[in-house]
Amino acid sequence: MPPHLLLFCALLLAAGPSWAMTIYKNTDADGVVSYSDRPSPGARALVFRDRMVEQLGQQVQLQVSKYADGVRFSARNELHAPVEVELRLERLGNVQNLAPRIVRRVVPARSTLLLTALGARKPGTPVSYREQFNYTLGNPAQRTQAYRYPFPWRGGPFRLSQGPNGTYSHFGPKGRYAMDIAMPEGTPIIAARAGVVIKTENTQSGRGTNPAGNFVRILHADGTMGVYLHLMRGSVVVSEGQRVAYGTPLARSGNTGNSSGPHLHFVVQRNVGLALESIPYQFNQPIGGLPSFTAGNP
Repeated sequence: MPPHLLLFCALLLAAGPSWAMTIYKNTDADGVVSYSDRPSPGARALVFRDRMVEQLGQQVQLQVSKYADGVRFSARNELHAPVEVELRLERLGNVQNLAPRIVRRVVPARSTLLLTALGARKPGTPVSYREQFNYTLGNPAQRTQAYRYPFPWRGGPFRLSQGPNGTYSHFGPKGRYAMDIAMPEGTPIIAARAGVVIKTENTQSGRGTNPAGNFVRILHADGTMGVYLHLMRGSVVVSEGQRVAYGTPLARSGNTGNSSGPHLHFVVQRNVGLALESIPYQFNQPIGGLPSFTAGNP
């Protein structure tokens, strides 16, 4: 690791578990980059931002099919996880009075489910409507089970650069209880809990187009999901639909997406009803000790 990045990681580690720290980046006349927690002439302030934003793609679709006297609505789920969907129907015309206005269902993984149908009040005349379709990963009816997470990495020890309710970015519903662990790029990342890989990204360089960077999302047996973000490009070694056990290699840590320094962003989420929210979790041992920037190497 270049010396200036090593210093940058050390400054992040010194920031403490959950409070803000401003780091200043300076480039001298020779192009040499240095970092400090003290401002200097010409230095630029860096804010450690790490928003929990993940693009899940278009793998859940509303399918509309017409038949002789109406329209059927089905949801197709191509993901390796259940999905809660909601269909809202408005501005109904020529529709039988029993037609539902709002339909919520949980669609199993890799399946298609009929949601509802609109029958014509006057046969031979088309029905009219306007639909709105929303979905969220997971089944909100599942009950979360207590679990203490082993460290999702090999090597260390490392320290938190931002903890739960951190002032940089851990204040929204999706990432409120996330933890950022500063570590050198290339540190082995492993599954902290058994489950099924349901989403990955492996091709992003630098900030890219996805704020989450490269990531792995794993569905656990109790419906919770562990998400490992900002991974090194090309390092993800698991695929969607693969079952993993604790300790299975997933990828290597990186600095991709909306990340201001090398680290792992680890968060546990569940569907609370058409919304993903982070939930509190604990590691099975304290994060402490002096940082080691060589322990992550194979």
